[in-house]
Amino acid sequence: MNEGRSDQKKDESRLYRSGREKILGGVCGGIAEYFETDPVLVRILVIILIFASLSLGLLVYLILWIIIPKNPDH
Repeated sequence: MNEGRSDQKKDESRLYRSGREKILGGVCGGIAEYFETDPVLVRILVIILIFASLSLGLLVYLILWIIIPKNPDH
C-alpha cells in the first residue's frame, strides 16, 4: 500500500524537461518544477549565465536539452 506512494515520490523528485512550462526546450521549466520555483527566475538566471560565460551557458543548456528526458506526464 505504501509502495505506490514511494513510487510517486520517486517520480516527483526526478528532473524532467517540462511540457507545460516550455518556451524553447522545457529545460528551464523542468528545473523550476524540480526546485518548486518560478520558471521566469530560472530563465533570467540562464540568460545571465549565457552572457556572463561568453555562450558557455548556451552549450550547457543544449547539453541539458539532450540529456534530460521529457516529462511523460505532460
